[in-house]
Amino acid sequence: ARDIEIIETELMLADLEGLERRRQKVERSVKAGDKKAAVERDLVRRLIAALSAGKSLRSVDVSEEEREIVKDLFLLSAKPVLYVGNVGESDATRAVPAVEAVREIAAREEAAVVVLSGKIEAELAALAENERGEFLASMGLAEPGLNRLAREAFRLLGLISFFTVGEDECRAWPVRAGTHAQEAAGEIHSDIARGFIRAEIMSYEDLVARGSETAVREAGLLRIEGKGYEVRDGDVVYFRFNV
Repeated sequence: ARDIEIIETELMLADLEGLERRRQKVERSVKAGDKKAAVERDLVRRLIAALSAGKSLRSVDVSEEEREIVKDLFLLSAKPVLYVGNVGESDATRAVPAVEAVREIAAREEAAVVVLSGKIEAELAALAENERGEFLASMGLAEPGLNRLAREAFRLLGLISFFTVGEDECRAWPVRAGTHAQEAAGEIHSDIARGFIRAEIMSYEDLVARGSETAVREAGLLRIEGKGYEVRDGDVVYFRFNV
């Protein structure tokens, strides 16, 4: 926990130094009559005040317009943080004082924490697929720690994933939450987005529950969506297009 506080303090000091330089620059622009610079000046002042009060920039509420400014400033303490606690096999399902101390810090900083056992993950990787469930159950775990790690990382970054399925390949595509169908198609190929006609969509849960695409179709669970459809996490998507 002490190391975390030292690193966080160093990041905040680096941000403070950079923002002080930026403040001087934008104040000169405001004096020169740049009205747009006034928005950034006010934001920079707020950010400096937060850092001076010992708060990381993750805890500062900003508008959509201000968020774009923050992004361009490349501020270290504004970035999302995920702490990963590596514990022993016997500690994977119980509270550990060192981990609880990290959780307290994370709660103050609006960061996230995932606890896993590297030894358990290594043993899982060496097992056959059909043996992993029984092994996890014997350890008192519902799923691999790496699954939780990936899920939490996606959440912090504002990402979801949709799937495309071919005859010999199933692939997951990460996109920003709120991405529309035509934009998602462009992640695969620009031609698919340009010639977009429609998206045929089924949920991952329906596909697993029914066992096949045909069964999903027969159950009436396949949806037809247009280019403005907001892709959901776990969607299985077939893009129809013409170029």
